[in-house]
Amino acid sequence: MKLLVALGGNAIKQAHEAGTTAEQFENCEKTAEQLAGIVSEFGPDDWLAITHGNGPQSGNLSVQMEAAKDLVPVQTLDVIGAMTQGQIGYMLQNTMQKHLKARGVDIDVIAVINQVLVDPDDPEFSGDTASKPVGNFFTADEARALKAQHPEYVVKEVKPGAEKGWRRCVPSPIPSVNVEARAIQQILTDGIIVIASGGGGIPVMQDDKGDYQGLEAVIDKDRAGEVMAQAIGADTFMMLTDVEHALLNFGKPDAAPIGEVTVAKAQQLAAEGHFLPGSMGPKMASAIKFVQEGGARAIISSLDKAVEALEGKTGTIILP
Repeated sequence: MKLLVALGGNAIKQAHEAGTTAEQFENCEKTAEQLAGIVSEFGPDDWLAITHGNGPQSGNLSVQMEAAKDLVPVQTLDVIGAMTQGQIGYMLQNTMQKHLKARGVDIDVIAVINQVLVDPDDPEFSGDTASKPVGNFFTADEARALKAQHPEYVVKEVKPGAEKGWRRCVPSPIPSVNVEARAIQQILTDGIIVIASGGGGIPVMQDDKGDYQGLEAVIDKDRAGEVMAQAIGADTFMMLTDVEHALLNFGKPDAAPIGEVTVAKAQQLAAEGHFLPGSMGPKMASAIKFVQEGGARAIISSLDKAVEALEGKTGTIILP
């Protein structure tokens, strides 16, 4: 199996947590334990690549910078993305090494700083269309206060009905190319676990000379994960989040879990509006695209059900 796992924010920071170093390491420990268990069952030709979100971390880092802007210059979102790639990559790398060692698995783990190409004319950069949630969750009152303090922010309800269902949203352009894919593929070929495209990758465009320039955005990590999965030749693309299944009629009394479906059925459900743009929508779109383009299967499930989902026992599984 050639597996790419995309980790949701709950793998690193829970919504109710402050986000201390200790809290994030504790979450990474649980994540690493699950992934190390999967790797321990690998054969000689199997490999694992990992990507992850960075919404809470990049949002909180932006808040810190804003609070200290009279003392230290605020950095752009692409630089913040690079900073959080290093932060989260280190925590996952460190805990993965620990749990692999505990299982007697002698495999190296490396985190890389990774750029992803986007279109500077993407509609996400216009008006209030920004759709990528970052930072902490807010109540409706807190969201209104944030908007009053920062009129330039786009603040949206991303979890309807939840007490804290509001977050700041930033541009999330569609990714097209993983810039360092060839290097990542070579590292995997050498038998090393790679953590890459963190936070969706550092968003860059190409200028007139063909050089890469950073952009103020945060790419959706599932969409960027799909781009990386195709580029490195993964056959299984698994997105781990805070729910065991994608749901029909999300947020309604008749909500129901989605199990194994074909691409055609998944497309039908997406067209019917079952998946919200700021949450499950990008995951389903990424799953559909991966299988359409030749992937064997895409899986959406929760971190604690990762092994069962890989075995086909639970989760939402999209097949050709």
